[in-house]
Amino acid sequence: MAYLGNPGNTIAALQKYNFNFQKKYGQNFLIDTHVLDKIIRESKIDKDDFVLEIGPGIGTMTQYLCESAGRVVAVEIDKNLIPILHETLKEYDNVEIINEDILKLDLMSLIRQNGIQKPMKVVANLPYYITTPIIMGLLEKHMPIESMTVMVQKEVAERMQAGPGIKDYGALSLAVQYYTRPQIVANVPPNCFMPRPKVGSAVIRLTRHKKPPVETKDEQLMFRLIRASFNQRRKTLANGLSNAGNLHFTKEQIQRAILELGEPAAVRGETLTLEQFARLTDILKQILDE
Repeated sequence: MAYLGNPGNTIAALQKYNFNFQKKYGQNFLIDTHVLDKIIRESKIDKDDFVLEIGPGIGTMTQYLCESAGRVVAVEIDKNLIPILHETLKEYDNVEIINEDILKLDLMSLIRQNGIQKPMKVVANLPYYITTPIIMGLLEKHMPIESMTVMVQKEVAERMQAGPGIKDYGALSLAVQYYTRPQIVANVPPNCFMPRPKVGSAVIRLTRHKKPPVETKDEQLMFRLIRASFNQRRKTLANGLSNAGNLHFTKEQIQRAILELGEPAAVRGETLTLEQFARLTDILKQILDE
């Protein structure tokens, strides 16, 4: 069997089908067996696991997943890759290939159809141009996911695990950390891909919290506050929140809430922790209810 982690086998498969890389899909295929082994190891997959792979490409990592997991569903948007996947994965009977856009796929019905009883694991070499929508879509919809082990742009991985006061800290950091425990498990240079991307990459494992690390009375409001406070980073928190079109607090209410939080009036959103955003949400809700 031709393992695709070998660059020669990857080139042969692409030539056989006259495949041309699609820039619009951000296609960069992994061609390094050490990185593939590392991803499989860090995703902690075993034969009891149902694995969702997003963007399998020509099936390089899918082959590894099929050998480690009980069942694999590989979702690929590019219809030109589907015949290649059927060829490269023909020896496995535990894989299903779906030609769909992951952002439009009804994952809950897919889980029901497969009779999945335990949370799934997501493993993917994600297209960099839609990394955040994919990750946030899976988390915000409260999908039954145990963990995500994904290849992303290095700076995005760093943003996901950044803390307050760091330049990379932002709405993505807070959202990811609310739902998961992020840990960068490998840095991957451009020469591990075909074609080579212009940026460095990283594998990050997001382990889903059994329950969020903070409690708030209104999760949606908290994320609206977070997004508004980072939309205009140079502004103070009070100005950022009072200028947000989807928040309906007066500037006086916002200033009062910030003082009740124990922070100075000129505080910036980038210095607040997740816990402080949760408290700020509850204070503002209480002020509204008065």
